[in-house]
Amino acid sequence: MSATDEKAPAASIANLTVALTRDGVRSEVLRGVDLEIQRGEIVGLVGESGSGKSVLALALMGLLPSSSRPETTGTITIAGTDMIDGSAEQIRAVRRHELGVIFQDPMTSLNPTMRVGRQITEATGDKAEALRLMSAVGIQDAALRFTVYPHELSGGLRQRIMAAIASAGRPSLIIADEPTTALDVTVQAQVLDLLRQLRDEFGCSVVLITHDLAVAAQIADRIAVLYAGRIAELGPADVVLREPTHPYTVGLLNSRLALDTPRDTVLQTLRPETATVAERMRGCAYSSRCPLADDTCRAQQPPLLAVDGSGAVDGSEHVRACWRDAATVRELALTRSDAPRILVSGSSTESAAPAVVVEGVHQRFVVRSGGRKREVHALRGIDLMIGAGEAVSIVGESGSGKSTLLRAIAGLAPVTSGRVDVARGGAQMVFQDAGSSLTPWLSVGEILGERLLPLRLGKTETAARVETALESIGLPASVSRVRPGDLSGGQRQRVALARATMIPPAVLLCDEPTSALDASLAASVLNLIRGMREELSMTVLFVTHDLSVARLMGDRVVVMTEGRIVEDGTADQVIHHPEHPYTRSLLASVPEIEAVR
Repeated sequence: MSATDEKAPAASIANLTVALTRDGVRSEVLRGVDLEIQRGEIVGLVGESGSGKSVLALALMGLLPSSSRPETTGTITIAGTDMIDGSAEQIRAVRRHELGVIFQDPMTSLNPTMRVGRQITEATGDKAEALRLMSAVGIQDAALRFTVYPHELSGGLRQRIMAAIASAGRPSLIIADEPTTALDVTVQAQVLDLLRQLRDEFGCSVVLITHDLAVAAQIADRIAVLYAGRIAELGPADVVLREPTHPYTVGLLNSRLALDTPRDTVLQTLRPETATVAERMRGCAYSSRCPLADDTCRAQQPPLLAVDGSGAVDGSEHVRACWRDAATVRELALTRSDAPRILVSGSSTESAAPAVVVEGVHQRFVVRSGGRKREVHALRGIDLMIGAGEAVSIVGESGSGKSTLLRAIAGLAPVTSGRVDVARGGAQMVFQDAGSSLTPWLSVGEILGERLLPLRLGKTETAARVETALESIGLPASVSRVRPGDLSGGQRQRVALARATMIPPAVLLCDEPTSALDASLAASVLNLIRGMREELSMTVLFVTHDLSVARLMGDRVVVMTEGRIVEDGTADQVIHHPEHPYTRSLLASVPEIEAVR
């Protein structure tokens, strides 16, 4: 590599526009994106689902779908090769020698039929180098784990295997697409430390794609905020977080939960999108959701300009695309809305009849590992009592037994020993991935109607009950005619909630229902669950790896590890005055924007 090449950016994106056509409808998913990624730099690319983040990652890798080729303009230059118009041979060479990729879900990108060592060796060409890389990314007992299959490793270890493969060719750029989504806070912190370590050890640049500003804040040198395919704001991470100058950035920051968020406040969310595609193309795409929008915003698309008002973009550290002056937007960031209050009951098992009683519950499974059978103790003598109308949050790392306990209470996993009693009215469960728990070939109306079959209602009354259920979760009646695949992640989760509560259960069991949602969508779902709890007088068990969510949703917080409960107390006691070392370690791993700001 020449000295000139060493001074060139790791990647240069110029006026990139990508359009995709689905069901005959053309939409521009990226619109005039300009971004340079410097050598040794970590850039956090943030925004909601649908903002264009993953499409930009695919473009960087030269993996855009063939249907988008005629509709793609602009350039992406990596190691002197145009990843848009370069030859297939050139693009393959860049992917092999210059790029590394860490995907959101390693289980879908690692070959389940191959041992992990062989998969790394395919990238390194040498077993000794594969073992060295495994140790370099923090995998202990590398020689032992060299021979296992991906499913025999935890989520954090699978991400480390992906990182070893990604760094095998000493790439100049690593693209990490939502690598921490749905991971526990401790594993999330390990993955972020690993990305920083890869940059420091190998000198590579990193593009970290995430919907969580706090995650980007931990390691990013710069943050690029993407909205509707355009860069809304770009600048040094600490500046963007401390002094945001685009209303969308402000909205993302205000939607995010913190450990000190008032428990009796309805969470702030972004306004729903009401503009048509034509209106979004004509003016500022964010105008229908922006509290500062005026006629200029709705009529003209704002250019990307320096925040200091100089008008220059080249050489400016902090730029944004907004017609309103920066001072007005900063005032919006400082304004605290008078959010309505909700009832925080603070009920306890002492003052209410128990809705759930768990006594001495053990759960053991026999699994195969390395060709041998072994017994796994998922639950080890669990005792838990939950009062009627009480909300309890359960936290802990993957493998701690949280979901197993929830399934035992739901009656989906018969326990090995012990007793589980649930109040009359039973329990209904809301799963983490609503997309996989809603029947894909049925319409929403049919899915909700199935819950009403035991009532033997007529067709007209069933349709009316379905419409009422949709209205209660903030969705129009027309949604009953569509299938789950045509809905957003947040809409699918709302439908899952409607299905679980159409016939109100005594206990609502929520298993990580917001872990993969954007901050604003997550806030709206949390508001909905809290409102339903009060309206329907339900007991709620809420499993989460997010301690901020646990404090907000639970009157009590129960901490689990290795199949045992190690701490149980009121939400504020556990979060602000933890007694167990494990609880303190979880809290120490929580990513906080305030620490950067």
